[in-house]
Amino acid sequence: MSHLLVMGVSGCGKSTVGSLLADRLGVPFLDADSLHPPANLAKMSAGVPLDDDDRWPWLRLVGAAIAASPDGIVVACSALRRPYRDLLRSFAPDLHPVHLVGTREELAARMREREGHFMPVALLDTQLATLEPLEADETGIEIDAMRPPADIVASALSTLGNPPIHA
Repeated sequence: MSHLLVMGVSGCGKSTVGSLLADRLGVPFLDADSLHPPANLAKMSAGVPLDDDDRWPWLRLVGAAIAASPDGIVVACSALRRPYRDLLRSFAPDLHPVHLVGTREELAARMREREGHFMPVALLDTQLATLEPLEADETGIEIDAMRPPADIVASALSTLGNPPIHA
């Protein structure tokens, strides 16, 4: 389980959980948002959703960062669609997704509480519409994002490597 992808829509806690997982595993943490080009950040800040032309180059940068960490890394990245996760797995076939899920209302409430984040609540619905949950053949887990972060980390660490389950 050396390469983990903490995924989900905005507000689900990817950065918090990813950082905690990386600390527990003793591997680097990368928030994929830090790799977005300024044009992507400006677009999202203006309330305009990204399209695949915006996402593919960014996802290739994320994949390259994963590949540059052969001893392991935890990456927080939305990875909303199966093709995006497939691209990331092409850089690290042992990539294990940890999909954090919550209701629209819960996620929107979290987003409203954040200060200084580029992603407006207005884009949550487009992210939820784009989201493709993990498929049966994807080695990963789905966890309720509203659980305490320490519980999410414990659950993820205890179940990874097993067949895909919903924790």
